[in-house]
Amino acid sequence: MPIPKEIACTIEDIYALPGGERAELIGGQMYRMAPPGRIHQKLVAQFTKIIGQYIDSQNGSCEVYPAPFAVILNADEDTYVEPDMSVICDKNKLSDRGCEGAPDFIIEIVSPSSRRMDYAIKNALYSEAGVREYWIVDPSKERATIYRYEEDAAPMFFPFNQPITVGIYGDLQITISDLLN
Repeated sequence: MPIPKEIACTIEDIYALPGGERAELIGGQMYRMAPPGRIHQKLVAQFTKIIGQYIDSQNGSCEVYPAPFAVILNADEDTYVEPDMSVICDKNKLSDRGCEGAPDFIIEIVSPSSRRMDYAIKNALYSEAGVREYWIVDPSKERATIYRYEEDAAPMFFPFNQPITVGIYGDLQITISDLLN
């Protein structure tokens, strides 16, 4: 007896979701997203503001996008994610659909429902796609896990009260505890 085929979803299935419903698509598998909490949204807003102001002050060409913003990795129609914050430095990757290819820098804020996704699935996905830097910001542990894939695959761990240098810039430091005050 043949093994039944799994039904694979595509980006079109994401676009067909009822209004207000959000999901991500990884390898044809759809993952529904729970609404973010207040601390989550505060951190996304603060990261977006600080990094956006830094880019502006340096007359930089990178652009920062908070979620919901589509990232279609590797131009696959079966992989669509909405990182909490993305920085894209290659404007050729930007289209009306979002970012088509790997952003340079991604931040994910861990929610109870996204823990496995952020630490395991997305870590592997972002590394393979060519993301240069990935921060996993975990409010419940008051810790950030930083991956700088170009330098080393090993993660670095920072408590929220310790300054963290944004690797793609080198001279921008962020202390996450300051963002929560």
